[in-house]
Amino acid sequence: MTRSSPHPALDRSPSRRPAGPVFSRLVLLIGLTAVPHRSAAAPDSVLAAAEEADGLRVRSGYLNVKFSLSHPALLFLGVDSLGNGRVGQDVLSPDTGTPTPYLVTREITHSGARLSYSQGPAPRAAEPDWTLEASERAVRLASHWSASGKPEPLALSFDTHRCYSTLLGLFDANGAITLPAVLHLPGFGTLRVGSGGSPGAAVGYSSGPGWIRISFPAASQAHPSIEYTWEVTTICPEVAGARDDPRLDGFRRNWLNIFQLNPNRRMLSNNTNSDTCGFCYYEYADVAKETPPLAGDLHALDMVRQSLELVLGGTRTYGMPGYGDFPEESSDMFPSLLIAAFDYVEGRRDPAWLQRNYPGLKAWAEKMLATDRDGTGLIEYAATGNSGSWPEGPPKVRPSNWWDTIGFGHEDAYANALAYRALGCMRQMAAELGRPEDAARYGAAAKRLHDAYFPAFFDPSTGVLAGWRSADGRLHNYYFLFVNGIAILYGLVPQDKASGIMDRLWDKMGQVGYSNFRLGLPGNLVSVARRDYAHKDPRYGGGLREDNADGFQVYCNGGASASFAYFTIAAFDRVGQHERAGRILFPILDAFDKREFEGFGPNKLTNDWRKWDGTSEGYEGFLTDNYYALLAVPRRGGTRAPAGD
Repeated sequence: MTRSSPHPALDRSPSRRPAGPVFSRLVLLIGLTAVPHRSAAAPDSVLAAAEEADGLRVRSGYLNVKFSLSHPALLFLGVDSLGNGRVGQDVLSPDTGTPTPYLVTREITHSGARLSYSQGPAPRAAEPDWTLEASERAVRLASHWSASGKPEPLALSFDTHRCYSTLLGLFDANGAITLPAVLHLPGFGTLRVGSGGSPGAAVGYSSGPGWIRISFPAASQAHPSIEYTWEVTTICPEVAGARDDPRLDGFRRNWLNIFQLNPNRRMLSNNTNSDTCGFCYYEYADVAKETPPLAGDLHALDMVRQSLELVLGGTRTYGMPGYGDFPEESSDMFPSLLIAAFDYVEGRRDPAWLQRNYPGLKAWAEKMLATDRDGTGLIEYAATGNSGSWPEGPPKVRPSNWWDTIGFGHEDAYANALAYRALGCMRQMAAELGRPEDAARYGAAAKRLHDAYFPAFFDPSTGVLAGWRSADGRLHNYYFLFVNGIAILYGLVPQDKASGIMDRLWDKMGQVGYSNFRLGLPGNLVSVARRDYAHKDPRYGGGLREDNADGFQVYCNGGASASFAYFTIAAFDRVGQHERAGRILFPILDAFDKREFEGFGPNKLTNDWRKWDGTSEGYEGFLTDNYYALLAVPRRGGTRAPAGD
């Protein structure tokens, strides 16, 4: 997804640092998961503790931490939730603070190490300002207050060039994250963050280009002793055999990758310093619904709820008028929000929330249905989608869905598939509240859309579904994998047609020479002609040739990404072509495990989009949509459509 103004995440200058004082990169904690994490191939985790020139290091197969010998700080943090020893990568920013002098005592024990830090004139307080302890899978941080020893807060800074770390939890009214929470390190694992000694404890959370910062309040007179703990854990759905199958290590480490909280927006976003896109919320919710509890009674769906409540309260997201060049909400916006709301209500069993927010949800549904301006049963978009209707340069009006450089408009096959599912969700929510008239209305609208869908979008000349039907009645077909996949998965294609469509798409991939599935999948298998391309800029796939072959494989125009690959994998599974589904899925999982969708390529562009030869073409640095593909693992081999249909 491109943006109408330069993206803040593009500024990767190493000179940009968090504003304000950073007392230390401190910290803290870590701990042990409640369940064993080691795969069959995992080595025994041997604990070692040793003093180095500037710090004391504790290392195991799960954890590699180095504490400062001069001030309360963490100088190195490496984590491997699976205990396989992948702890050599430091995820922290360099410790650039000017520390206050401390008296430091340290002790190496049979279970790890303990350091105590005290400051102030003699006689010093009986309890140190801070105590840091590390063991095989745990770190504990304790702060103590006294009249003679008033400790300072401790801050931990993460370098998102090294790892796109994020804190996951719920924001309080001041923008802090309440505990318990989860610190997730994509590619490495997850830390469960807890506290004791301060009811309602919360930690500061901020971000900027290339960094996030977490600030841990010190003990105070009101709360003279505070303890923070982090527990190393693996949070993912239970999948039979996963712990003994190294092919699924990437699934287990990275299940939470789709969740990135942007503290500047206080919403789930593309990453911690990027846009929030309402048309992505259903992806977050679908994964959240399959996710075990994060910590205590904190669930991933609670973050979805908090983001939805902001939108219900009037906050705009990308894809809405006033946030991006959209004349009206993108066609996938209201379907996405409604599906996310349904996932939350069903997953958290929260009828009271539904009762309170039903008027807002109904308003979204009615606004969505009102776009069927010609009474076909299909939702429509204000832009015509006609060939040649898109001006030169960046679009003055964005197309109708997530793929916002391709000229989707009028009747959009992808957005209508989402709308069909959303109407089923609305029918169920209305029924749950005892509103039979609304339930009947949304059920009837879903049936009309279902009956209109296949005749409207099937292209008999190719045997696959087109991407959109423009206002002039023409179909626009560029072998869109995700369009055909979502339609088959959601039951919008007759059963006797579905297998044949997937056969043709598989054959077409072979004909055009696409086979490197560890890059993900292209959205379209043939180039979108220039007359149908909305963003006529070579950087974003809009070439100079009329057939746009010189823009092909760049960004949305056939670029490879794991974004929306889930629909193709799930569609192959739904029609019983499991071997093909696996041939796509397992290379993607291996690439996830090796962190190949993160960071920068040699050309200084990012790896969230690539050409078919692997050349980087992205700009986000980390794009959460890629990890929706992980949903295929717990749903592998199934033929069920999503709830709400």
